[in-house]
Amino acid sequence: MSKASESRASQFVGWSAVLLSTALASFWAFWGIIENFHEGWYFASLWKNLGLMLLQYLSPMLIFLALGVVSVQWHRVGSLLHVGLALWALWFFGLTQVNLTVIAGPLLAMAAAYWFGNAKPRNWALAVLLGVPLITFVACGAEPVWRILIVGRTNDGNFGARIVQGNGVTLVWAPQGPGWPSEGISWEEALRRCRYLNEDGLTLATQPQDIWRLPSVDEVVRSMQRRGKNCGGQWDGETDFPQYRVMPDKETPLWNVHSNVIYWWTADELDSERAYRICYNGRIRATQKSWAPGYLAFRAVKNPPPNDALNEQDGLEL
Repeated sequence: MSKASESRASQFVGWSAVLLSTALASFWAFWGIIENFHEGWYFASLWKNLGLMLLQYLSPMLIFLALGVVSVQWHRVGSLLHVGLALWALWFFGLTQVNLTVIAGPLLAMAAAYWFGNAKPRNWALAVLLGVPLITFVACGAEPVWRILIVGRTNDGNFGARIVQGNGVTLVWAPQGPGWPSEGISWEEALRRCRYLNEDGLTLATQPQDIWRLPSVDEVVRSMQRRGKNCGGQWDGETDFPQYRVMPDKETPLWNVHSNVIYWWTADELDSERAYRICYNGRIRATQKSWAPGYLAFRAVKNPPPNDALNEQDGLEL
């Protein structure tokens, strides 16, 4: 093979590695900024939110960008770094099909491509590698930044029992405590706590009280709010898909903007193994009843006293 052919082959392999690095960094830019404002950004402190964003949500993007930049400048050094990261992934995640397919395998392929390839001109390779993920990051982050940081979420600071009415539903929502926990709870445990919750919603009794309960999917969809107004939600039980006049958000009086909980259990079951959960943005999904990650909890409800309910407005304290 002539030197010209070898050079073209080396550039083709090198640019293939750069494009793969760009694709992976762009994917993690998309995922990171979306998830940062979906399940993250709940601290009252700006610095804690920024730290969580960088360490948990943007670190994969930054790692692939850093590896890519090193590999473009010093392709053999970058290749060895990719091998090292692949070996760490195999040690940390194990020799699984998923790891080999989406983590360790691509890293080893990139390591080989960077070792034998050499993307030139380097300034164009760096422009692609840094520019495309940055554009992805800005484009995907624009809406949540505007909604959460610039406009801001409604937060009246009242996390006591609330009467919320509108859209044909009037319910008392439990105060912060055992009936509205900030830790992960399974569906079965949520049912148990509702049964034992005392009248004020602040303590659990030693015997079943059967005052509180989990809300149905229809009730919680129709109760969802945005900026203090009902979102006009409707639940289609045949398609399992809710529709809203305005998309709900993680705001009072229903949600705590500074809680890491973004999903609630509902009373409705899909089958013996799964029940429906709702996200603060109003989306519904069937989930294993035994599942209890830190961001999945519940908020108990009860029917209001008839005389009080007649004169209550949306979101007023009980």
